[in-house]
Amino acid sequence: MKIASTLVAAGAALLLAAPALQAEETGEPAKTEGQLKLEKMLDGRVAGEPQSCIRNFPSTDLTIIDGTALVYKSGGTLWVNIPRNADDIDDDDTLVTRTSASRLCRTDIVTTIDRFNQFYTGNIFLGDFVPYRRVDS
Repeated sequence: MKIASTLVAAGAALLLAAPALQAEETGEPAKTEGQLKLEKMLDGRVAGEPQSCIRNFPSTDLTIIDGTALVYKSGGTLWVNIPRNADDIDDDDTLVTRTSASRLCRTDIVTTIDRFNQFYTGNIFLGDFVPYRRVDS
């Protein structure tokens, strides 16, 4: 029984290490969970011309991907913003954005507040917004 549980644990460790080992063999850094989630969201979509601002409608959906990106959905378009300090993105934070117009721009600073304790956790400095649209087949 002890041998079987040791073999199961060893097999699980190998499965978890496989992506890192494959990345090491190709010389590329291993992808983070956030990067893999973003790739899955963008599967079947093509990037358009980066924009410095997007319209900020109340109906725009926002997905926060830990340590990776902010993804705004407007209609059939996903607008991906990879902030200059993407490592500071935490999906447990609430984003507070102060804009001067009905647009969200790369010059806007987003303040983050802990969702549970309501204390200030930092700022996110936005980058360009890259539109991703489905490819017509």
